[in-house]
Amino acid sequence: MSPQPSAKGTVPFGEYRTWYRTTGELGAGRPAVVAVHGGPGSTHDYLLPLARLAEQGWPVVHYDQLGNGGSTHLPGKEPEFWTVELFAAELDNLVRQLGIADNYVLYGQSWGGPLCATHAMGRPPGLRGLVVANAPASYPIWLEEMARLRSQLPPGVQETLLRHEAAGTYESQEYLAAMRVFYDRHVCRIQPWPRDFLSSFMEIYNDPTVYYTMNGPTEFHVIGSLKDWSVIDGLDAIRTPTLLISGRHDEATEAVVQPYKDRIPGARWEIFEESSHLPHLEEPDRFLDVMTDFLKSL
Repeated sequence: MSPQPSAKGTVPFGEYRTWYRTTGELGAGRPAVVAVHGGPGSTHDYLLPLARLAEQGWPVVHYDQLGNGGSTHLPGKEPEFWTVELFAAELDNLVRQLGIADNYVLYGQSWGGPLCATHAMGRPPGLRGLVVANAPASYPIWLEEMARLRSQLPPGVQETLLRHEAAGTYESQEYLAAMRVFYDRHVCRIQPWPRDFLSSFMEIYNDPTVYYTMNGPTEFHVIGSLKDWSVIDGLDAIRTPTLLISGRHDEATEAVVQPYKDRIPGARWEIFEESSHLPHLEEPDRFLDVMTDFLKSL
């Protein structure tokens, strides 16, 4: 069970609002850990177990990125509105608005990983540490690895996926059932899916504006605006102590994580042997140990 939040609210982001919750006391000494969720277009819910770090003395900030969860929804916005730069600006704004810009750590999961890496490239003086969890450095490499993982699915599953993708029938029950085969292997191996993960999963489909525009209909069929995006060329600029996390069965395979290890000086990489895309849910005790060990080293 995650600890109860200390505060909830919203901060202004231009004419919009970003929803957040904090666990523990901000500014009490240790850096705040800011949890940056995946998607784009997911919500904070599946990352709630990170709030356990507050029991070890590190305050934790969760937030919902614009367009989802408790933040301002904009279902009528044109696709060009939803950009990496928008979400990078929202993260910068949140850190400043909460008064933690001089002492914080970023935890970026999935899409949140390259987003946080982009933030770290600017070498903000108050950024004490960076965690890139289950995240691609390059969506072109991600797509190559998705094709490889899909080729290993049981007979008939890939054919079903390809047929519905060609027809654009992503809402079909047959497509969703075939999609679930991939997700159960490479996204979350816990059955049934944990409540927090299910909450975020359902939130995407309650308002899929951001997810469909930037990502696509599924994790493995990226046809949105991110399909050609890569942060590899900028990783050499990062000087923040960095922890990389991935699962042995992760859709974020070793090939998509490797550029972070190759390019970020001194980056440490922990692979969770029993996990796929969500080690914080699949191996929670080891995850907490790895995180607290990293945070103590800063």
